[in-house]
Amino acid sequence: MTAQEAPEGGPDPVVPSEAEVAAELEAGRAPAPPERRYPSTIGGAFYMGIMVAACIGMTIVVLGSWRTGVRWIAGALVLAAFLRLVLPRRDAGMLAARHRIFDVLFLGSLGGLLLFLVQTIPDQPL
Repeated sequence: MTAQEAPEGGPDPVVPSEAEVAAELEAGRAPAPPERRYPSTIGGAFYMGIMVAACIGMTIVVLGSWRTGVRWIAGALVLAAFLRLVLPRRDAGMLAARHRIFDVLFLGSLGGLLLFLVQTIPDQPL
C-alpha cells in the first residue's frame, strides 16, 4: 500500500495532486501591489513641508537673524502639533511617532517655548 492509497485501495481524497496544488497556488497568488508613491500619506507630505520650513529657519539663523530663524522653526513645530492633532493615525505618516496626545503636547510645547524665548530674550549690545 502506498502513502496516497486508502486501506480499501482507492486514492486518498485528502492529499491533492501536484497539479491541484499548483493550480491552487496560482489562483491564490495576490495581485501585484500598485506602484507606491512617495510620500504615500498626506502626513508624509506635511512632514516634508515641516522639515523644509525647519531647514529654512536654520538657514536664516546661520545667516545672522537668529530671532527670525527660530520663529520659523517654532512655527514649523506648532504646525506639526496641529497637523498631528487633526490627522487620523493612518494618514499622519511620520508625524505619528508616539501616542497622539504625547506628540501634540511635545511638539506644541517645544514650539511654544521657542516662541516665548524669542520674544523675551532682550537684545544684547554687540
